[in-house]
Amino acid sequence: MNLILFDDVFSDNLLPLNYTRPVSEIRIGIMTIREKWEKVLNTKASYATKDYLSIKFKINIADDNLLVNASVCPNPDLLKEIDALSFNQKLFENGKLLAIKIKGDQLVKFIEANDGSMKNQLSYLLQKSNSEKLMTKSSNIIIDNVWDVFSKNGISLEADFEILTQGRKSHKLNKTNQVIGGGKIFLEEGVKADCAVFNTTSGSIYLGKGSEVMEGSLIRGPFALCDYSGLKMGTKIYGPTTVGPYSKVGGEVNNSVIFGYSNKGHDGFLGNSVIGEWCNLGADTNNSNLKNNYGEVQLWNYNEEKYINSHLQFCGLIMGDHSKCGINTMFNTGSVIGVNVNIFGSGFPDKHVPSFSWGGADGFKTYTPEKAFEVAERVFERRNKDFDQNEKEILSHVFKLTSKYRVDYK
Repeated sequence: MNLILFDDVFSDNLLPLNYTRPVSEIRIGIMTIREKWEKVLNTKASYATKDYLSIKFKINIADDNLLVNASVCPNPDLLKEIDALSFNQKLFENGKLLAIKIKGDQLVKFIEANDGSMKNQLSYLLQKSNSEKLMTKSSNIIIDNVWDVFSKNGISLEADFEILTQGRKSHKLNKTNQVIGGGKIFLEEGVKADCAVFNTTSGSIYLGKGSEVMEGSLIRGPFALCDYSGLKMGTKIYGPTTVGPYSKVGGEVNNSVIFGYSNKGHDGFLGNSVIGEWCNLGADTNNSNLKNNYGEVQLWNYNEEKYINSHLQFCGLIMGDHSKCGINTMFNTGSVIGVNVNIFGSGFPDKHVPSFSWGGADGFKTYTPEKAFEVAERVFERRNKDFDQNEKEILSHVFKLTSKYRVDYK
């Protein structure tokens, strides 16, 4: 069965995280949502996503297709329900289409009926199609809002840990380290760790291939350090936290997810937050994750174009891809920072900083794509990556999409 992961009509609730990626490329737990589905179904997935993203994230249509909502994570009960579906039967949860099996010619007709577009309206057509509707009975992890990425990270991390380590033997942790608790710790090949404390009392700890934990680090699970990432000396980690691949982290981190290729290399606090790819947090950057009045936190929502209540008491920083901040940057509770934002200077910047903005508390001006691309090329080169035309076109489209939010001021 050909697997296609589709972005649904609610996916704009996850902006700015999915301005630059399909929803299935969001990392939660240890793996991205796509990687989870590929692992449990032993197959390769393709994408039904927004048009401008499809130049990089393409769809593959076969005779027999399984379309799965990209915001839902797999679990054994859900897999059984999906396996039992007949063609054109649809599986729902609370008005959200989770999965449908469909023939290739029918899927092509839906796309053609949508003027060849692969954006969110495709899921609307699938949802409204004349076919049998079934309600799921399984308990599912669904990423409906940006804060779900960190608030549901713990249960997703433990599920990924079981999937990735089942039937496998961990590499050994050397004797200079201390392990506390009866939980689980798993080391992939090439892990370096010295004179660190790993507390598994509250959850599992996963150290990816070629990762490094430097001396004096204190880690309380659940925690995942993905491939070729590192913790600097004296880092303090409170789970559930995930550091994606090729990232460097120092200071204090609590219940946060870093997608990958990003750095928080110095002291400073990051809590109840989500950081995209290709980001850099300057030395002594701090975010607030609790209001002074202990009230529920509101965040900017791109779907409704206003601040909405997260109903969370603890909620920190959401940062889109390619954004950077200078030393001593301070972020208010519930800050939402777009794509390709460069923040510097004293004081608190606005709680919502639109994509392609340059400045800080004293004011912002437009960060032109030409200048942003120069920085991106240097950053990619450092990681032996090519900042190619697809990347430029996607970011150029994001620049146009977000122009209505930018107001240059001082």
